[in-house]
Amino acid sequence: MTLPLENPQMLWLILPLLAVGIYLIRKGAKTGLVESRLIIALLLIIALASPYTLVTKTTMDETPNLVIISDETASMQLFEEGTASRIYEALTAQTPTTIVKVSGDKTSIGDAIVQYSSGDNQIVLVTDGNNNYGKTLEDAFKFAKETGTTVYSIEPELKVNDLSVEIKGDKTVVIGNKNEFEIVVSQAEIVETDYNIKVYIDNELLRTRTRSTSQEPMKISYSFESLGAHTISVTMTPSGQDRDHINNVFYKSIYAVPKPKIHLITDDTTSRLAEILFDLYDVSTTGELSDIDDKKVVVFDNKNIKSLSENDVKKLKKYVTDGNGLVVVGGERSYDYGDYLDSSFEELLPVMSKPTDWRGGRSVVLLLDVSPSTSAHGTQDDILSNAIFTLQNPNLRDAYAGVIAFGSTGVDVSGGFVPLSSDSNVFNLEQKIKTLTPGESSTTSLDQGLIIAQEWLEGEVGELDVIIISDGGIETSYDVGLEIASQLHQAGVNLYYVHVRSSAPSQYDDRSVAYAQTLMNEVEGMYFPIKIGQRANIIFEDLEKPPENETITLYVFPLIEYNPKHFITRNIEIVGNITGYNDVTPKAGADRIIITSTGKPVLTTWRYGLGRVASLTTDNGKGGDNYWSSQMYAGNNSKLTSATLNWAIGNPRIEEGAVLEGLDTWFGTPVTLTLTMYDEGVLPTLKLDGTEPVELSVTGKNTYDATIDLGFSGMHDISGYPVAVNYALEYRDVGLNEELPALVKSSGGKTYTERDARALLLGDAKANSERVVQEPMNWKMYFIIAALLLFLLEIVIRRTKEIQAAKRAEKMGM
Repeated sequence: MTLPLENPQMLWLILPLLAVGIYLIRKGAKTGLVESRLIIALLLIIALASPYTLVTKTTMDETPNLVIISDETASMQLFEEGTASRIYEALTAQTPTTIVKVSGDKTSIGDAIVQYSSGDNQIVLVTDGNNNYGKTLEDAFKFAKETGTTVYSIEPELKVNDLSVEIKGDKTVVIGNKNEFEIVVSQAEIVETDYNIKVYIDNELLRTRTRSTSQEPMKISYSFESLGAHTISVTMTPSGQDRDHINNVFYKSIYAVPKPKIHLITDDTTSRLAEILFDLYDVSTTGELSDIDDKKVVVFDNKNIKSLSENDVKKLKKYVTDGNGLVVVGGERSYDYGDYLDSSFEELLPVMSKPTDWRGGRSVVLLLDVSPSTSAHGTQDDILSNAIFTLQNPNLRDAYAGVIAFGSTGVDVSGGFVPLSSDSNVFNLEQKIKTLTPGESSTTSLDQGLIIAQEWLEGEVGELDVIIISDGGIETSYDVGLEIASQLHQAGVNLYYVHVRSSAPSQYDDRSVAYAQTLMNEVEGMYFPIKIGQRANIIFEDLEKPPENETITLYVFPLIEYNPKHFITRNIEIVGNITGYNDVTPKAGADRIIITSTGKPVLTTWRYGLGRVASLTTDNGKGGDNYWSSQMYAGNNSKLTSATLNWAIGNPRIEEGAVLEGLDTWFGTPVTLTLTMYDEGVLPTLKLDGTEPVELSVTGKNTYDATIDLGFSGMHDISGYPVAVNYALEYRDVGLNEELPALVKSSGGKTYTERDARALLLGDAKANSERVVQEPMNWKMYFIIAALLLFLLEIVIRRTKEIQAAKRAEKMGM
């Protein structure tokens, strides 16, 4: 074993020591004595170098350092006052505690968490969780976790209800095209409240409705028939308690622009795709690439690579690189049927025109035990952690998964199956799993969870898996659970049981065999017994690819939103099938937006230079037996075409004259305006509400910025461009943020009521202060003792020899 040294430079003293020893031996000194003294001196030098080892110890701080962050912003006026102060008074007498107050018209809880996360303290939040300024809560909690800071939260008691209203939708719209806007009503208290809503367009009443907070957000569709500035406003009148009326009115500015110019290259101007484009945009059409300089997007519809020369491809690359859009539509003459593979044109596209590996379909159901025994015997965290570990398995990347919790009843946690191909879906599932807590009933009814799984899997095709993760205490529900599990097995479902073993009762029969193991034996399932702290390594094999001379036994291919949060799909629910597609492979860095149920790309996008490229790898939807995608252009699905074109267009504003852009804002929050001058030699000037000049700052060639506080709530005119100012942002989000408890749990903390915090928080903080540390243990004294013992041994031996010599001399003298 090699010992590290605190003062390794002391070892240089060995060199002069050896020199002295050699010198003394050569001068005739006794060799044994010199060697003995050299060893003693060597031990002392090593002691001076301070050798040490690291010893692992577990420590717990009986008086952990706590920082209370008290949210005292305007939104907290809905809650009981003084919660943070009372908690501070209860804790400060028992452990070092400080209190920090966040006040004003903006809530920067995320900034406060980052500021006070030091790793040697723990944070207690007293807040509604509605963070609206600075660091996001997600980033703040990630930072806290990285620094080893545990964060707790105390939910203040709501004392008064409040409602707020907001309009969501695009500001820049195209004249004559229908636009959808969503009116979102939020409420602090979890009760059903009726309210009357009135919607105005340019100060004229469009619609009035009486609705309830239990309903989905209200959506309105409207097309603006004149260019320039418009206004949408709503007023809400609740029937019940409503503390603040300031957030019952909302304004949204609209700026209508001419239809963007696009160029359609196609041999079929009567397809469903063409009909939609002609209806929504200013379309020019030819069978070849020409006259595209003033166009926002080029649509290349079912054309062979031979229709483009190398000069055409170079022109297209420059066109897209400069910030324009390209949409390439599939069919029987494009992509894999159009010789795109390895061509210079394919370099522009987010896909390669060769078949993607067939992944097949896999549906996975996670059945998670949340009965009280899992908490009582310390297996709850392991059950949830094993579930998350399973979701992160790379071989499930193209699978669909659903999560069911069971205790006395079964509960749908995930809302059915969701594709794990989307990172946002995986994250959302993980967050939902982390928030699961044991129920109140003492029973573990595995059958209740299996019933829901059976309903989900009925009619599903492909690889079907049910993974049970439990403490194994299923004695009371074993028989009925076995009956349902056997039905699932007969239906071709694979069953797995991850048994987190503990001291929980009802795990074993009278032969000491686990019920979970017996259950899996009966249904030919896989049994994974693990200890607390272990993770079950379930191996999911890649699904077998069909032989090339076989086809997948599907005549229709259901469409799946692979990335539901992308601009294209965020406001669309795709429902339908296609009967054919071009078989392509997405390139690295591309975004898959729509896929088939077998994982084949249908809509894929990426950025090329400053521009945007979309590959639609099914056809243009013309009717007839030989066409693939008529459902994609029908009903609600037709919005996919406009959303794809709008994404490719980016900014629909015409690049001429003076173009002013700026978002709506909140009272007390300045707005940033950007002015671009496309006409040379024109002096930029702006006026606020027709009178007050706006000071501009140069930010680039022909571009200018201005940041101004517009003042009062309502509509403002800036040289013909509208900007709305609404109530202060602090009044938008009312009530408790439902996502906060999951974030708190991710840091290792808990969420309490004030009463629970008084009783439990300090104990939990002590438990969370437990740290495994490595402390140095110095070996210096051992080397000093060894040198001393050796010196004493030398003296004893030398004195013994002297005594023996004296006795021999005495005998000889006699």
